[in-house]
Amino acid sequence: MRWGGGLSAAELDDRPDGLRRVTQHLLQIKHPHPPVWLDVAVRTSQEAADALGVQVGQIAKSVVFRRKSDDVAVLIVTSGDRRVDEAKVAARLGALARADAAFVKQSTGFSIGGVAPLAHVTPPVTLVDRELFRFDRVWAAAGHPNAVFQASPDQLVALTGAPVADVTQLDVRQGVPSPCIDVCRIDARTGWCEGCSRTIEEIAQWAALDDHAKREVWQRLGQRREQLGTLAGDQQ
Repeated sequence: MRWGGGLSAAELDDRPDGLRRVTQHLLQIKHPHPPVWLDVAVRTSQEAADALGVQVGQIAKSVVFRRKSDDVAVLIVTSGDRRVDEAKVAARLGALARADAAFVKQSTGFSIGGVAPLAHVTPPVTLVDRELFRFDRVWAAAGHPNAVFQASPDQLVALTGAPVADVTQLDVRQGVPSPCIDVCRIDARTGWCEGCSRTIEEIAQWAALDDHAKREVWQRLGQRREQLGTLAGDQQ
């Protein structure tokens, strides 16, 4: 069996357990893009971007923490050109501790450098970085440093069942980034853009705002997205 240009069944039998687990999971849920085996190990976002010929931000890297209250693994699927803001994550999920290699392997079933966003031995608490939505397509680890698979950010959210959140640090050297993700439709119900959650006024004024005012807008966006999540839950 060969699926969508991916590994055949015979080839898969010779691959590491983590890759087999991810491949079988993606096949079971009928994800259209199977894992790809690379000739080189890509343990960093830059290495993965270089091997794939894409931007570093298109690498959906998996960062694992240990929640102090219950020793549960916390998985942050973040854009490769961003750094996780632990304070933001802790404010949402509880106090965090660093996860060493042994904890990562035991809780996820994957080794550092190949942690996939799905098919974990024990399901982690997961958040997906909203910065990934800058791109139409991203690449995530597929259970081994030599294996990756592609997905759209929306597919990644569906695959993980995780909420989208503001989890990264602002890079003050580059100024405050725009929230725009190239989707410009105003929701008649909320008055917010369906892509970035800003109002028409905030979009029009963005270029004239200083960094302090832009950070205040980003804070409001996080609150609005939480409100949208609550509204969606109420409608189910």
